[in-house]
Amino acid sequence: MKQLTVIQHTSADYLGLIEDHLEGRQIRFHYHRPFTEAGKVPQFAQVGDGLILLGGGPWGSAGVRDVPTLAEEVALARACYMSGVPMIGIGLGAQIVALACDGSVEEAPLTFTAEEAVRVADDALAGFMPERWLNPVYMRDRPVPPSFAQTLAIDPEGRPSAFQVGTNIFGFTGHPGFKRAMAEDLIMEFEEVPEKPGAALDALGMRKNDIADALVPMMTGIVQLTGWMDAG
Repeated sequence: MKQLTVIQHTSADYLGLIEDHLEGRQIRFHYHRPFTEAGKVPQFAQVGDGLILLGGGPWGSAGVRDVPTLAEEVALARACYMSGVPMIGIGLGAQIVALACDGSVEEAPLTFTAEEAVRVADDALAGFMPERWLNPVYMRDRPVPPSFAQTLAIDPEGRPSAFQVGTNIFGFTGHPGFKRAMAEDLIMEFEEVPEKPGAALDALGMRKNDIADALVPMMTGIVQLTGWMDAG
């Protein structure tokens, strides 16, 4: 049975709807919470069959309000990259993946949007990525994928919404399994909140079924490319 290592940066931002897809495939996952008093970033030897780095709410990586464990997490992601371990980065996690894979980040204010992403590669996620999907982004700063990464989808401004490095490393600016309740908890968890979050909250509420439906093929492609259903 495959086992994944998941790093949380806030109590509110977790795997969300992705949990059901992993559990349904009998893929185990273990959360690490470095932001808690007893928590810490796992060592590379503790990483199982894959690493998932989640969002960080108002935490970023471009120098304005960096997540406190940034250096340790970039080093861990770098070790996974060099060793061929599958990785998924979401929001802040995508920034960490970009940094670990010779990309960079650009400074941007904390934003919360729920706009559509558009697929630009027909073979994205082994052909399973939807042509369009609602892409909830709750993030400070933005990942800049390395020049050799493949852009899978873009946002309304033409910036990468999803990218791939090699065969089994993926970055998403938005959370494919995001729930409205997660956004509400992020808003309550921190003093710093995005400006005018109401429109994005409404979109999450009205289109929750669309988010769930889009996640079905996306997880099929992710699991196939990461080998998380392979024997051994």
